[in-house]
Amino acid sequence: MAEECTCGGGDTLIFPCSGGSNCGQIANQVAVGLTEEGLGDISCLAGVGAHIDDFVEKAKAACRVFAIDGCGIACAKKTLEHAGVPVTHYLDVSREGIVKCHDFGIRQQDMLYIVKMAKQRLAGDPGGNDIG
Repeated sequence: MAEECTCGGGDTLIFPCSGGSNCGQIANQVAVGLTEEGLGDISCLAGVGAHIDDFVEKAKAACRVFAIDGCGIACAKKTLEHAGVPVTHYLDVSREGIVKCHDFGIRQQDMLYIVKMAKQRLAGDPGGNDIG
């Protein structure tokens, strides 16, 4: 029997970093791709960070909250936690072997690899790299 969301919110909300590096941009593009595939819904991290009630309440009501950070500074994860939103799934692009830089010519193989890792997190490895 399949598990169903019973928390009253959306099934999976995805909050990517959109930082000023290749890794931040990969995080954002991966979140867009996951949304386009129907694996979750990208949501506004800035709205949560600004403590806009509708954004925060929607995030708190979600069954799964997937933060995708570009690097170990963990802005997405920390922003959600600061607003009292529990992160249930986490991925740090830079901890998956992608070297952070300010070259925005993102390599296709890097994107494909991070998409694969993100799908693994959603499929059954929620904490992945350092959720705690």
